[in-house]
Amino acid sequence: MGSRSMRLVVTGGLMFTMLILLAGPAAAHEERDVGGFHLAVGFGQEPAYAGQPNSVQLLLSKGGKPITDLGDTLSVSVGFGDQSKDISIEPFFEIGEFGTPGDYRAWFIPTRAGQYSFHFTGTIRGTKIDETFTSSPKTFDDVVNSADAEFPVHDPTNGELADRIDREIPRLETSIAEVKTSADRSAASTVNDAHSAKTLGLVGVVLGTLGLIAGIAGIASARRT
Repeated sequence: MGSRSMRLVVTGGLMFTMLILLAGPAAAHEERDVGGFHLAVGFGQEPAYAGQPNSVQLLLSKGGKPITDLGDTLSVSVGFGDQSKDISIEPFFEIGEFGTPGDYRAWFIPTRAGQYSFHFTGTIRGTKIDETFTSSPKTFDDVVNSADAEFPVHDPTNGELADRIDREIPRLETSIAEVKTSADRSAASTVNDAHSAKTLGLVGVVLGTLGLIAGIAGIASARRT
């Protein structure tokens, strides 16, 4: 085989491979045929990190042609554990302007790492839809902790800060109760100035701790913004 023929074979192979890659849906999406329609569902941004903006992505087609006139007949509910939230679906394209025809998104921020489910209900061109897509090793990836990708240091997510505050509140409530009891005893038994100063010091420690937690939460939120 001559060099020219070899180049043609190689070029043809590369073009064929590119066509296959471009024709397929986004990586780590679950594909399903429903009522003659083809649905490919997953996260719009992969990998999906906790605390980072993302979306439910629906690639919708029929007979190999994208569906571009979905309108508002379909809705999606995002589920995590025993919680769920309804989110509106909108086109992520404008024919002749940007995006891929048939690409629909429902925007949200996954705040916890773990398994998510997307429950679609409504109709597509009059065909009833009631389908649930759940992240798994065989469908699309779970949401992962952003610490796995952050560098050089890991900034706590809002969810992690909320968990920390939830853990600290009982201890702070106990400290406040002890300070109040100590203050009441001081007022009733005419203790010396040193004891009063100790009481005020305890109050300062409690308030300082609350301020520190609030400050950390504000800094982390500002960095993400």
